[in-house]
Amino acid sequence: MSELSTLARPYAEAVFRMAQGENDLAGWSSRLQSLALIVSDAQVARLIADPAVSIERVASLIIEVAGGDLGERGGNFVKVLAENGRLSLLPDVGAQFEMLKANAEGTLEATITSAQELTPAQLDDLVAGLKAKFNRAVNVQVAVDPELIGGAVIAIGDQVIDGSVKGRLQRMSFALQA
Repeated sequence: MSELSTLARPYAEAVFRMAQGENDLAGWSSRLQSLALIVSDAQVARLIADPAVSIERVASLIIEVAGGDLGERGGNFVKVLAENGRLSLLPDVGAQFEMLKANAEGTLEATITSAQELTPAQLDDLVAGLKAKFNRAVNVQVAVDPELIGGAVIAIGDQVIDGSVKGRLQRMSFALQA
């Protein structure tokens, strides 16, 4: 996974600089999300991996599916990725672009995964705590994973705060084995 991040980074940074120059961070964010969804589709992923299908054909199909909102620069970006055999990196490019965008806007992207659905009050308390801890605005994505047993796991960039029962049990197990 870290290899994919390393490969995606230069593309994300290039698109970010271009988007900043065009003053269109939101537009590029939307384009990259659409492209990531397209290449994540199982049929498209098979086409990308199929050596019998030309890279030009795959790129033009992706551009066609993305539609007119992609624009000329977006189409050119898809072609560059195709020529370099990097179309499958689009989800990683999009994720890194979002981190760069959030950093430029002074916000943090956080994912809160809890064992049970959080009440609005619980979510507000967590967001307020994150704002205070990081001294920045926080955009939150919420997920539910019953395997956590209880508590929550908060991921912000490469930092993870594990307050789940499952995480505590794992830490106790490791401590007992040591």
